[in-house]
Amino acid sequence: MPSYLVETYLPRGRITERAACERRASRTAEQLARENVSVRFEQSIYVPEDEVCFFVFDAPSAQIAERIARRAGLDPVRTVEADPSRKET
Repeated sequence: MPSYLVETYLPRGRITERAACERRASRTAEQLARENVSVRFEQSIYVPEDEVCFFVFDAPSAQIAERIARRAGLDPVRTVEADPSRKET
């Protein structure tokens, strides 16, 4: 399944909100999964210098990843497909 980066704006002064955003992203992905949409929230990546926070979702399409972000109240700026390296197990 493809991975998507959902870019959001998160000022340094609001960095304490990151954990709550992650919880909402995870809960929203779980809700869609219960509706038979194959999705998963993986992680967030914060870039303090740019005040940008990326939320990483595994989803069938960019539209679904963005829908999760909107439902979670993340206010996405853009959504792009990503190609992460996978750890060998």
